[in-house]
Amino acid sequence: MTQFSRRRFVSAAVVGAASVGVALGAGRTTLAQADSPRGLTVRGNEFLLDGEPFRILSGAFHYFRTHPKDWRDRLLRMRAMGLNTVETYVAWNFHQPHEGKADFTGWRDVVSFVRIADEVGLKVIVRPGPYICAEWDFGGLPAWLLKDKDAPLRRSDPAYERAVDAWFAELLPRFVDLQATRGGPIIAMQVENEYGSYGDDHAHLEHLRDAMRAQGVDSLLFCSNGASQEMLRNGSLPDLLSTVNFAGDPTGPFAELRKFQPDKPLFCTEFWDGWFDHWGEPHHTTDPAQTAADVQKLLEAGASINFYMAVGGSNFGWYAGANLSGRHYQPTVTSYDYDSPISESGELTEKFHQVRDVLAKYTTLPGTPLPATPRRMPAQRVAVRGSVSLMDALDALSTPIRRTAPVHMEAVGQSYGLIHYRTRVRGPQGTRSLRLTGLGDRALVFGDGKRIGTFDRNQPDHTVDFTVAGASGTLDLLVDPTGRINFGEGLNDPKGISGKVLLGENELTDWEIRRLPLDDLSALKFGSGDVPTGPAFHRARVHADTPADGFLAFPGWDKGMVWLNGFALGRYWSLGPQATLYAPSHLWRRGRNELVVLEMERTGDRIEVRSEPDIG
Repeated sequence: MTQFSRRRFVSAAVVGAASVGVALGAGRTTLAQADSPRGLTVRGNEFLLDGEPFRILSGAFHYFRTHPKDWRDRLLRMRAMGLNTVETYVAWNFHQPHEGKADFTGWRDVVSFVRIADEVGLKVIVRPGPYICAEWDFGGLPAWLLKDKDAPLRRSDPAYERAVDAWFAELLPRFVDLQATRGGPIIAMQVENEYGSYGDDHAHLEHLRDAMRAQGVDSLLFCSNGASQEMLRNGSLPDLLSTVNFAGDPTGPFAELRKFQPDKPLFCTEFWDGWFDHWGEPHHTTDPAQTAADVQKLLEAGASINFYMAVGGSNFGWYAGANLSGRHYQPTVTSYDYDSPISESGELTEKFHQVRDVLAKYTTLPGTPLPATPRRMPAQRVAVRGSVSLMDALDALSTPIRRTAPVHMEAVGQSYGLIHYRTRVRGPQGTRSLRLTGLGDRALVFGDGKRIGTFDRNQPDHTVDFTVAGASGTLDLLVDPTGRINFGEGLNDPKGISGKVLLGENELTDWEIRRLPLDDLSALKFGSGDVPTGPAFHRARVHADTPADGFLAFPGWDKGMVWLNGFALGRYWSLGPQATLYAPSHLWRRGRNELVVLEMERTGDRIEVRSEPDIG
């Protein structure tokens, strides 16, 4: 592990990015110019941007949660709200789902996102992680880090820090010339994320800071944490700006920040104006008037703000994360609307208008008319026109591998999707209890091809009866993961089966394992006969005269995943609260569109395209 000398760099948060440039080589700002630094700097209790006082009025907008053809639209809506800055995380696993070269093309072109923000008049704050939380699968860390399910994470571990350094070497040079210190829009970057809620390994934070500097980051760096002395102490570095995250009245949180850091600007880097949802729990909303009143107090205190979130988004595909409450596992829904001022589908909400009225007292609003709600698809109902059982399609979808014991998905090089396990059990023997350890997260159980039960990680003591009447019996376990833990101590959260399968007191061995990432469904052969019960794939066709935003509902269905024209929209689940999946206009085609639905349990009699969202 390479450690960089802290003495090589002077904190941008203290003396400004100009002084830092001396340590980073020729062609950058020199000490002689330090009296007029470029970029975002700190002078006592205020920020300066290129030497002039600057209040950060920012909003969070995650490029990875919104279709790239909507980036400009949403950024313009942020400007219309009165914001001067956009903040985004960078999700490592979105760019590098498999170990090796990262992808920065198409939807993953974060540089284009930054440039568009600049074009519409917004400064940019980047939070590159490597850990981001964000209710995103594994907190943004790539699943391949869990090949060893007990691998040390977010700490001074040589293997982990080597992986982070390699990622930063791919990511950070792309931002160097976009920094405000070079005339670009990026004004600040974060070191790690709310580290005080996880640990106190300052050597690791120092490593991340120094790795960022070594890659050419000479912008102001900050550490954001919860508003308590313990979190601030554990998650901050003395040479970097400290900021706080909270909801509601800012008086108490800012008092904590002042106590910890008395001589720097007040900055709430996550003002939680809403909240996220878990499957099977109530939908969260906050009162727009109360939100606006709290924002008024915050701005009266002379503080800067970053609304989390300003723009809602979606956990498309398999990317929704999960939480633990004690031992109880709580998977996050597909929608990340967050009850934000600008909704998941771009609507300007009542919260938008009330907050905008407050911001208008502190900034000049753009003189352009407010953007209209994006166009919506007309409502229609469609029927299933073909189906195929997943168990019948195993050979078309995957090639089996063999292991003595079942192993977790990441150990066989799989990041997302389902995973299937099969073994032969010698008989004859009577009915015995089957149980699992190390399950992530839900397993459908089949004995000799017939469904005999379900395992769920929230019921670790549950058993299923299994009978082998003849000379042998076939046991199938189809595991359905629903998101890796993204916050707290349970971060090491491998999927599939990472423990044992026990029949009575005997461990079952000799397993055939099939990886089912489901990133290519072209080999499926849909039939037109009877509709099979789950797990099964179902196909439907939707006609669109003109592509527009749509909202897909599945009344009578239970739990599954949806693809629109080959793109994985995300999960649905009858547990709620979310009842519709957002399908952006850019995913639709004029004329015929194909929906494929993987239903794990119960198939409904129709699919609905709605013109309004229903997220609870």
